[in-house]
Amino acid sequence: MEAGGGGGVVFPAQIYFQQLIGFMMKRQNIPPEDDYEIRCPRLGHQISFSYCRSENRGLPCFKTLDCWYDHFLVEEYFRKELTSEEWDKAFKRSGTTKMLSLLELIEQAKKGTKEE
Repeated sequence: MEAGGGGGVVFPAQIYFQQLIGFMMKRQNIPPEDDYEIRCPRLGHQISFSYCRSENRGLPCFKTLDCWYDHFLVEEYFRKELTSEEWDKAFKRSGTTKMLSLLELIEQAKKGTKEE
């Protein structure tokens, strides 16, 4: 495991300290400093909150609420920071799921081959 930003080995005391800080931050709606990093499930490596905060063309990544809820009151933070329009753009999912989109594309492809 790498240390946040340093590239060295993380010792058990450091892991405990990060978990302790995470526990203490959980009660606040203040985001952690950039030296506090978590693993990004989309990118597959450690990143700071500031990256997640503006990853989506200046808006938060759609997974930010899921990824950071354990570390601080991220939803409360964004409810105060974002307009309702920004919130919707960042976190509201469209009615079409990936599976439904794929099924619609398959149906369109089937219709296209029948017409030929």
